[in-house]
Amino acid sequence: MLAIEVRQLVKIYAGKVKALDGVDFTVNAGDIFALLGPNGSGKTTLMRILTTQFKPTSGEAYIFGFDVVKNDAEVRKSISYVPQETSVWTDIIGFENLLIYAKIYGIPSNYREKIIWEALESMSLDAIANNLVKTYSGGMIRRLEIACAMIIKPKLMFLDEPTIGLDPSARKAVWEKLTSFRKEYGTTIFFNTHYMDEADYYSDEIAIMDKGKMVKFGTASELKHSIRREVIQFNLRNHGVNENVLKIIRSMDFVSNVAIHNSELNVVCCGCRDRVT
Repeated sequence: MLAIEVRQLVKIYAGKVKALDGVDFTVNAGDIFALLGPNGSGKTTLMRILTTQFKPTSGEAYIFGFDVVKNDAEVRKSISYVPQETSVWTDIIGFENLLIYAKIYGIPSNYREKIIWEALESMSLDAIANNLVKTYSGGMIRRLEIACAMIIKPKLMFLDEPTIGLDPSARKAVWEKLTSFRKEYGTTIFFNTHYMDEADYYSDEIAIMDKGKMVKFGTASELKHSIRREVIQFNLRNHGVNENVLKIIRSMDFVSNVAIHNSELNVVCCGCRDRVT
């Protein structure tokens, strides 16, 4: 079954700026789908159309068979959305944030408390649920936002840059919770990211956008082979990498990307076999 089906989607702003230019793709139900691309490539516009916030200029998009324009109310029943911008209130406690969302989602009052605590526990936030959100770290706030999106047990979860600005350990914690939730409830996850290592390690399929077009599809392995580049992998064990060292590595003319995941440092390069000893 397809969770998402998009056909020749076009979005033009102010009659002249073409944010999406004939986008076609599908996402299988239960998959984790990553969308990569530079700023201005159309990623957020696409997500906002799929979540019924924007209407396309032309083309069609379906969520579990429902048209995002004609059947927008039905679409919203099966999805949740975590935007890039902060979507919780920092001057109230974590529990109260989820309570507000539970009321917005129309969860019956006799079920709310149970569902809220389940979501808080799933994101390891139950111990700080009664603390003001302004005392939370950036990673805790992001996990709280995801917990708010989890309370309806959505069939499809949209995440716009879910770990932007978080340190590696906080990013890892967020993804451990997301993958566990997906495994338990069969939720499809669609996310935008600038982190290539996230797309590599956590997605079933990746799409790359540029200038409003889908330019590449495939698994992480397929995309790596298609670009014919080499990856040098370093096992850091218990040693970290100084940010200045990373900047030096990134500045090398044959290095195209650097990614850190747990204790592994991956350096993607072109023609490095003859130039690195």
